[in-house]
Amino acid sequence: MKTPFNKPYLTGKETEYIHDAVQSGKISGNGKYTKLCQSFFEEKYGFKKCLMTTSCTDALEMAAILLDIKPGDEVILPSYTFVSTANAFVLRGAKLIFVDSSEINPNMDAEKIEALITPKTKAIVVVHYAGIACDMDRIMEIAERKRLFVVEDAAQAIESYYQGRALGSIGHLACFSFHETKNITSGEGGMLAINDEQFIRRAEIIWEKGTNRAAFFRGEIDKYGWVDIGSSFLPSEVISAFLYAQLENIEDIQERRKVIWKRYYDAFSSVDATIFQVPNIPDYATNNAHMFYLNCATPQLRASIITSLKEQDVLAVFHYLSLHQSSYYKDKHDERQLPNSDHYSDCLLRLPLYYTLSTEEQELIIQTIQQHLNG
Repeated sequence: MKTPFNKPYLTGKETEYIHDAVQSGKISGNGKYTKLCQSFFEEKYGFKKCLMTTSCTDALEMAAILLDIKPGDEVILPSYTFVSTANAFVLRGAKLIFVDSSEINPNMDAEKIEALITPKTKAIVVVHYAGIACDMDRIMEIAERKRLFVVEDAAQAIESYYQGRALGSIGHLACFSFHETKNITSGEGGMLAINDEQFIRRAEIIWEKGTNRAAFFRGEIDKYGWVDIGSSFLPSEVISAFLYAQLENIEDIQERRKVIWKRYYDAFSSVDATIFQVPNIPDYATNNAHMFYLNCATPQLRASIITSLKEQDVLAVFHYLSLHQSSYYKDKHDERQLPNSDHYSDCLLRLPLYYTLSTEEQELIIQTIQQHLNG
């Protein structure tokens, strides 16, 4: 495609920092660039402890281990999310209890959570879709009253806020993605943010394959060994070096993405809401310009817009399929209908949005959709 859905942006320092990491003689991880990245997030966003991971999937799996999820435990999460959100807890034996999306945006409907809680419920996993915050005060109030843990799946939520608080700093744990489709990228990569101090020491052990190796290198113990379960969640210095170059340019990247997002919004916000709707951002949330989507009225409209754009060599895509309808989990789901999640699965359309998308390319996208609607 002449205009792809996504194109990773390079700041210019990535290969320089990778070369520096290689020349240092330590590229296996937890070196200079891992520590630089972790410190950046802790200082900028107020996370108590950050651990870089090879993916957001790994960070979610670490979270499930830290919460001591066991067979029979129930975890409440949105159906409209990526499979990694669910898989992390299924791998520990949890039963998934899906909550429907809101009518105003694809985030989970906070008012439908409490009715799903049972004595077996262990955690609520929130997904900040498109970097737009869920109603975190409501969710945290429920969690505290019911003594539940909250995990923020903040894969799309870098540099976005809820009432002035960085997303990922509110729940007990949070997971971020630096996949090539995200605002800040390292190709693959992720991070676990720990906001409840009781989890910090064990998280380091799980992160280091179940050993107390991190404490050994800090000089806290004279030898290290196998003390818990864990896996190889720690990324190489090459990944962290690439990421740090991106982090140094986060303001520039965000400013450019917001310009592109606003141009879409200005072009489409006046379209009759019975045709499609633009993203709805509640007053308590900010917009990090992770994506721009159209919430089409019908699947047929979405399909026809995709076809019209494809004829102009532009790739637009739909997104998640409701997990409660998936072939893997359909027979494990209770019989509740989740109509809003299904609607977004059928009707949500994502438009190209990346740093180097030119004004001319974006105008072609806008004009093609406008002509399609007028045609």
